[in-house]
Amino acid sequence: MDNITNLIRKNILSLTPYSSARDEYKSNEGIFLDANENPFGKLNRYPDPYQWRLKQILSSQKKVGIENILIGNGSDEIIDLVQRVFCEPNEDKIIICPPTYGIYEVYANINNIEIISIPLTEDFQLNTEAILAQNVKILYLCSPNNPTGNSLENLEYIIENFNGIVFLDEAYIDFSEQPSLVSKIKQFSNLIVSQTFSKARGLAAVRVGIAYANEAIISVMNKVKPPYNVSQLNQEATVQSLASDDEFKSNVRLIKSERELLKQSLLALDFVTKIYPSDANFLLVEMENATAIYNSLIKQQIITRNRSSVVENTIRITIGTPRENQQLVYALNLVMS
Repeated sequence: MDNITNLIRKNILSLTPYSSARDEYKSNEGIFLDANENPFGKLNRYPDPYQWRLKQILSSQKKVGIENILIGNGSDEIIDLVQRVFCEPNEDKIIICPPTYGIYEVYANINNIEIISIPLTEDFQLNTEAILAQNVKILYLCSPNNPTGNSLENLEYIIENFNGIVFLDEAYIDFSEQPSLVSKIKQFSNLIVSQTFSKARGLAAVRVGIAYANEAIISVMNKVKPPYNVSQLNQEATVQSLASDDEFKSNVRLIKSERELLKQSLLALDFVTKIYPSDANFLLVEMENATAIYNSLIKQQIITRNRSSVVENTIRITIGTPRENQQLVYALNLVMS
């Protein structure tokens, strides 16, 4: 795409962002009497508004420039920011490909943006021809997809030929054998890749998401985001997590191993009719009387996700610890008896 700024809302391009105290003085040394902070306490100072330390580590690990990284208060904030940067309310449109992560649609409704729904095919792949026939601002894709678990095909072809922003949600990429497309942001100026610390890093409570994109996109998103959108505690938790790669990799290996073990145990149950291929940390399981089984598990204090409203007769099961997975299988066997 020749000039990505042509897609950005005109009022956003001309926006003068809020200038915080830490924009005007960036050093950590000195007597700080500029931000009306309380001089007492351990958490009395505002956090780094641009999360430089975290970005430096991610830049090194992902082999991308710091200027290509934006840190969000969870990936949900990034999803919302992208819509506010590119879409004129009551004028522009986005594409979603259900069944997929529901928050794309929720934010579109909040931002008063029309939604074009192009469902996945029967094997949960993209309808490439239908997508490329549309002229819209943003295409939201999730790969590996939620709730189906599979990786999407033809992504690079679609990105290259789509005349808008392609938002690729890679929340589950660490559980997949497919490579991330973060390395492609220089090749495709219209690509935004979103990742998160909530899944493979086990920091869902911390609420930190990352966007990797063209420098022009990141620059404008920085203008729109709140000045102190990620707390210092949360920044420190993510930095600490990135320093302990051995534990992270070990946990991912265990989850992937347990995913296969749980799949085999579930296939042995008479009422399980299908388990969809998964590159994520969950399984989408088709079964007879899924809603009744879901409710039976609730009574045994085992909480899964009933996805029958989006894929008929299915329950989405997150991979737990080995003990939790064994308890789930035991509970399902009680349902059969």
